[in-house]
Parts: sequence; C-alpha cells; structure tokens
Amino acid sequence: MNDAASEPTASARSEPGEVGLVEPRDFVSPAPFTFDNGLSIPGFTLRYETYGRLNATGDNAVLVCHALSGDHHCAGIHSLTDKKPGWWNNLIGPGKAVDTNKFFVLCANVLGGCQGSTGPSSIDPRTGQAYGITFPAVTIRDMVRTQKRWLDSLGVRSLYGVIGGSMGGMQVLQWSLEYPAFVQRALAMATTAREGAQAIAFNEVGRQAILQDPEWNHGYYPKGGGPRVGLAIARMMAHITYLSDASMDRKFGRKAVAAHHKTAPGTLATGAASAPLGANEASSLSMEGVDPVAPAATFDVRFEVESYLRYQGQSFINRFDANSYLYITRALDQFDLAATHGSLEKAFAGVQAATLVVGFTSDWLFPPEQNRAIALALLRAGKRVSYAELATDLGHDSFLLESPQIYDLVRGFLN
Repeated sequence: MNDAASEPTASARSEPGEVGLVEPRDFVSPAPFTFDNGLSIPGFTLRYETYGRLNATGDNAVLVCHALSGDHHCAGIHSLTDKKPGWWNNLIGPGKAVDTNKFFVLCANVLGGCQGSTGPSSIDPRTGQAYGITFPAVTIRDMVRTQKRWLDSLGVRSLYGVIGGSMGGMQVLQWSLEYPAFVQRALAMATTAREGAQAIAFNEVGRQAILQDPEWNHGYYPKGGGPRVGLAIARMMAHITYLSDASMDRKFGRKAVAAHHKTAPGTLATGAASAPLGANEASSLSMEGVDPVAPAATFDVRFEVESYLRYQGQSFINRFDANSYLYITRALDQFDLAATHGSLEKAFAGVQAATLVVGFTSDWLFPPEQNRAIALALLRAGKRVSYAELATDLGHDSFLLESPQIYDLVRGFLN
C-alpha cells in the first residue's frame, strides 16, 4: 500500500495495470463516538486500504463505499497466492476508470462490520467481552461520520469524489448531505434514498432466519460459532435478490448436478467448498421422529442453482458475523432521507457536489425508478446532476461486473 506522497508524474499516469499487493491498515480513534440514537462507545477502529498517493493539497482523494456484504478490500491482492482480488478491482487501478495514477483511492470497512472495523463481534474495552447486541444500533449516517474522522487523520482536505453502489450508494448520498463543502463529486449506483417494502421484507426474512436459529443465543455466541445455518439461509435468499431471473436462467436453467456432487444430509455446499455442519446445525435441519436412515423423500441437491446457493451460504458464514448482518440490514431499512428531512428536495437543499446517479434496468432490489427519483429530486433542488440508466439483464449486482459502459461513465464523471 502506498503512503501519502506527492502526485505521480504524467508519464506514470499513462501506464495501465493492476494495483498489485496491498496491505490493510487500521485507523484507531481513542475518542468516544456517539451514535445517532445517543448511545456511545469509548472509541472505534476502521480497517481500510488505500491505493495511489495523496497529493500535496490533499484534494485528489476518491472514497469508495462498499455494499452490505463487501469490505475494505476493493482492489489489488493481499499475497502472490491470492486468487481473488478486491471486489471492484476491475474498476480501480492505474489507467482504469478510477485511475490510481491520478487519484488517492480509499475504502474502509464500515462501523458495525466484521472485517476489522468495530462492530458487534468486537471486544468492548469496558467489559472485556464481545459487544454482541449491546452494540448500539448503527445508521448510515453513523458510518459516514466515523469515515470523516478517519479521512481527517490522513490529511484528506476534500474528497475529489465519493462512489459506491447499493448500500455504498446510500453512503454516497449521506456524504453529500452531511459534508457538502467536503465532497466535490458524488457517484451513486444501484441505490435508493429509501428502501421499498419488498427490500425491507427480504431483509426481515434474513434476520428471522438468524434470530430463530437456536445457536444465535440472543446474540451471544463464540467466535467462529453462532447461527451458521440461519446466516447461510439469509445469505442464500439475499443473493437471489442481487441477480435476475434472466441471468440465473442463462447461467443455470434447470441443469442437474452430477450424481457425485450431490450433498449428503447436513451439508450446506457441494464440491471442494463443501463443509459438513456441526452436530447441532445438522440436527436443526432434520425432522424429529423421522428415521434419518430411510427417509420417505430426499432433499439433497438436484439442480445446479441449488448447489450455487449452498456454496454462497457456506462461503458467507466463513467470513461474516451474524450480528453484523442484523445490524447492517437494519441500518439499510431505516435509511429514509425523505422522512428524515421532510422531503428529498429538502434533504438535498445543501448539496454542493456534482452528482451522477446510475440505475440498472434489471435491478429489482433497488429498481431504476428509485434511482431516478434521487436524480429528479436533485434537479428540483437546483443541483448539478446527471442520470444514466443502463440496459442489462444481470440484476442488482450489475455495478460490480465487467462493463465498458460503467467504466466509461465513471471515467468521464471523474475526469
């Protein structure tokens, strides 16, 4: 990872390539932080990564905000054997749409997260125990205010741009409201100023899958344990909302899995990534009074889409905390700029940033009309705003995928 330094030369800017090896760092704020609900913690940590160099005037920074299941690792690799680069590696790097030869790019795991930033799984220094559900309820505004404290510590004097999709787009909007003079450009993709009932409903089903898992234990469980079945189910269902019917049908259709790839009872995933559930987890999936040796019907994996979803659930529980999932989905549900400020136009009254909003035609989680409503409200408030709607059948996650259209939009907006 590059430290803040002088801006690279023009010749260096012309060389396209990869960010390469990066190392996460921690910003530790010893000062107390008070949440929107009035509760406080005695300090917090944000884990982050940076790419490129901060210029002498501290105004070439581009902040990247991640979505619900994302984290601070948005570009580059952590080791030479790392097979999976950061989640937006296709967008960030030398010569790419977010050009690290020109910009100082930053991304932090949000407050309430579980990838190194302070959240429910962190240790409360006042008790020596994990916060669990004693952690204060977190909001999108809380996330942004902690990020501002972090950027100040790095010497960032203004944000050349702040970009993000989904929950990241909510943070983008909050940044331009909360610190209008600090943000020059705001780019929000596949997002909303407030979730509709359907999105809230999906989040609630996911939360209930976790809360009804006996291993949740009212939010108190050992590290590496907890409601693994409930969290996996929550992830499986949520992942469906990130895709589209057309993209799933094209990828999987009704293709059946090979016989040797079918899972045994008590297994979440198939193939090399499969992992048996623990005794308690497996028993929670069985029916009391039914002979497990000779069931009347079998419910192992038959279709490739089932195998894919089980893999998604299994991989998620190995990297995400169930309580963080509860907290962050609730933060998404409660984000409502119109209700908070009286109307969207009033919410955007103080915005100074030039704004680009991007919607995707096949996004049924945060559909195009919700993205369009943000742009229209900014226009009515007299702000500089553009709106782009991209025709794609890849669903909500379109903003994360390879797309020359997205690259051109981002590059043009930032330059």
